[in-house]
Amino acid sequence: MGETMDIKSLVTQIFKKIDIPILVIVLFLLSLFVLAAFTTVSIPGLISDSLVRIGMNGVLVLAMLPTIRAGIGPNFGLPVGIIGGLLGMLIVMENQIMGPMGFFVAVVISIGFNLIFGWIYAWLLDKVRGQEMMVETYVGYSIVAFMSIMWLVLPFRNPEMVWAIGGVGLRYTLTLQGYFDKVLNNFLRFRIFGDLYFPTGLILFFALMCFIVYLFFKTRAGLSIDLVGQNEMYAISSGVKPRAARRNAVILSTVLAGIGIIVYAQSYGFVQLYQAPLFMTFPAVASILIGGASIRRATITNVVMGTVIFQTLLTVALPVLSQVTRGDITEVMRLIVSNGMILYALTRAPKEAN
Repeated sequence: MGETMDIKSLVTQIFKKIDIPILVIVLFLLSLFVLAAFTTVSIPGLISDSLVRIGMNGVLVLAMLPTIRAGIGPNFGLPVGIIGGLLGMLIVMENQIMGPMGFFVAVVISIGFNLIFGWIYAWLLDKVRGQEMMVETYVGYSIVAFMSIMWLVLPFRNPEMVWAIGGVGLRYTLTLQGYFDKVLNNFLRFRIFGDLYFPTGLILFFALMCFIVYLFFKTRAGLSIDLVGQNEMYAISSGVKPRAARRNAVILSTVLAGIGIIVYAQSYGFVQLYQAPLFMTFPAVASILIGGASIRRATITNVVMGTVIFQTLLTVALPVLSQVTRGDITEVMRLIVSNGMILYALTRAPKEAN
């Protein structure tokens, strides 16, 4: 009888620790793979595509971590950092810097811009304490609208970048072919079996960025951010300056966003300007929350798990379900799956924060 009670209590504890909605999503994902086995969809191809999407979106999700741990919440102002990354790529393209060197020069330029943008952004958020998430959203929309004007007047002259008629103003979409298209994806890339290609460089870069952020949170500056996020009064009594800690978190998040969009663009093969940065925020927020984070606490594990679940489900659901329904509903399914997951993630966060 005693052993039965112990087993029941153990099962109860396990179910308390497991987030049931996430468990349902994982089971749904596994069922899609089983369903794919009975269709003409290539399972190795699905896995290969999923690995690429995980690597190309991972750093953008990682950019959410510093602000959450500082107690600010998810960084809805992600477009601020993305603009810095776009400027880095455009300068590289304007100066015809090719290959891996072009990628790393774009990253360095992006970091330079985002150290400045991040400091200004952090100063603004400090003025609106308690309303950061709402103000972040407005800041994101504002900078995208402002840069939509700037893309038309900035002095870029590369014929591959500007409009053919008039020779001024950047195009909506620019190709990276001939510059640093897929430099990470193709680095040490190998085939495991069939159509399954492992994008070694892309996954290694994502792992490296996770490791760097992990090491940062072991430093004095990182521990200060953690302490401010957990208990600001205790942090002050311990000699930590909350404003400086939150400023460092916002700057780090902005820098990661810039690097993230460069990784995304080189994998995608195109640079998207104008309104495109607005569409990068909500999937990144949803990913880290689905990974088990709350709006106050997050870990590297939450980043990795959330990116894997979100991106794999988006990658697998569309081709499999379109095969089953025998109709072209891929765009409808993409909207249902992605927006449904975002809705779940955002409505779930406050429950975990309480």
